[in-house]
Amino acid sequence: MIIRALSRLAAALALLFGMTPAQAVDSVFIQSQLDYNAILISGVDIVFIYDEQILAQFPDNKSAWYSAKGQFIEQAGEQADVVSIFIPQGFDSEMASLPERRDQALKVFIYGQHDASDASPVDVTTMDDVLVQIDQFGILVSSRN
Repeated sequence: MIIRALSRLAAALALLFGMTPAQAVDSVFIQSQLDYNAILISGVDIVFIYDEQILAQFPDNKSAWYSAKGQFIEQAGEQADVVSIFIPQGFDSEMASLPERRDQALKVFIYGQHDASDASPVDVTTMDDVLVQIDQFGILVSSRN
């Protein structure tokens, strides 16, 4: 109850200070285009940020994210949600389960483990339905609409 009230207060303050919460990322569909015989496990992290201070500390590339992910999650506490999807060999597609409070997020980012080490997170804050495609070169993120 208290956490929900604080989340609503944070969203109201964000609006007051000119930031708008996410337009509610409603779905993230992940599709692999890798060879079914490839011996590879890849991952996709969908990160929901609910607090401006946490947003300011958010890692700006894949290498920084994956090397400090645990520390970031611990420090962020209730001010961020991370949905991690692991894609094993032979994976085709999956619809990610997203947090209930996703519509209160200030920003929503996606990192792909199977991407270049200096790759920036993809900001999907303004997308309703997101498509993440994984191929041998990395990830491609677009709208499903």
